[in-house]
Amino acid sequence: MNGKLSHIDEAGNASMVDVSEKMVSSRMAIASGRVCFPNTVFETLKAQDFLGKKGSIIQTAIIAGIQGVKKTSELIPLCHQLNLSKVHIDIQPGENALNITCKVKCTERTGVEMEALTGVSVSALTIYDMCKALSQDITISNIQLEQKSGGKHDFNR
Repeated sequence: MNGKLSHIDEAGNASMVDVSEKMVSSRMAIASGRVCFPNTVFETLKAQDFLGKKGSIIQTAIIAGIQGVKKTSELIPLCHQLNLSKVHIDIQPGENALNITCKVKCTERTGVEMEALTGVSVSALTIYDMCKALSQDITISNIQLEQKSGGKHDFNR
């Protein structure tokens, strides 16, 4: 890392990064996050096989997360629009939580970290929306990049 913010120009203004000179390569990113529930709420959801009045909580969150990934450049002002090759979202029950992982792939001039993070975030918000009638004491936490590859610098948490 060079210690310089890539989306700020010399005058301090927001600027989209020029990737026109970068090489096209296979890019991949994985992000994760958690939605934590009060114990009684989680046990209720688990007993109902994570089915709510609006349908399958997990399947709805997966579809919403995929849609979020595809809309990342519309949501994050300086993100490039990318042709995605693969989006996979996995949501697994943990201890009083649903653990979300999003893997995104493309062959482009820039990476897909923001897309993977957006997928996790939108999935988590969808879970919150579908469960908020049971409790507002639901938290979304630990949204983070786990891994990326294909650019100048690979990353593994």
